Amino acid sequence: MNSTLKTTLKILGIILVLSAGIIYFLRTTTKTHSPEETVTFSKGDLELEVFYNRPYKKDRVIFGELVPYNEVWRTGANEATTFTTNKDILVDGSELKAGKYTLWTIPMEESWKVIFNSKMYPWGIDLEEKAYRDPEYDMLVLEVPVSISETSIEQFTILFEETNDLIFMVLSWDKTRIAVPIKEKEPSSNGS
Repeated sequence: MNSTLKTTLKILGIILVLSAGIIYFLRTTTKTHSPEETVTFSKGDLELEVFYNRPYKKDRVIFGELVPYNEVWRTGANEATTFTTNKDILVDGSELKAGKYTLWTIPMEESWKVIFNSKMYPWGIDLEEKAYRDPEYDMLVLEVPVSISETSIEQFTILFEETNDLIFMVLSWDKTRIAVPIKEKEPSSNGS
C-alpha cells in the first residue's frame, strides 16, 4: 500500500472517530435540555406510540420565533419525532397504513399541517438547521386548527386523549394546542 493511501486512510479514520465523538456529545448534552419521552395508547388490539424529545419554553416566544411559522418543524427537539401504529387507522378521515413514521409539522398561526413521513432520519435537522424531511416520502399530510389556551405549557407535550369513538393526538406548547383526530379503520365487509 503506498504512503498516500495510508495517509488518506488515517485521516479518514481520525475524521470518523471525531465525528462519532461529536455526535455522542451532542446527543448526551441535548437530552438534558430536551429529555426523551414515549407516549402510548392502547385499546383492544390497537396500539399507538409516539417517541419525541421535549424542549422547555424558558421564557422564550415559541411559535413564530423559536419555531418559525410556515416552516417544517421536527415536532420536538433532537431526533425526528416518530409515530407508530400497529393497525391501519384513519387520521382526520384519511387512511394511514400500519407502520412507523416520522412526524413533522408546519406550524401556522391558525392551523398546522401534520405530516406522516415513511422515512427514518439520523437526526431531526441537518447541519444548516433545516428539517431532514424528504417530502417524497410523505404518506399523509393534513391540516388541523389551532386552539389557544389560557394557561402556558412550559414543556412541549404530546399525549393521547380519548373522546367517544375518537382518539386525539394532542400537541401543546406555550399556549398553542392542536388535536389530531384518529380512529381505527374498520375492516371492509367484502373480505378484502
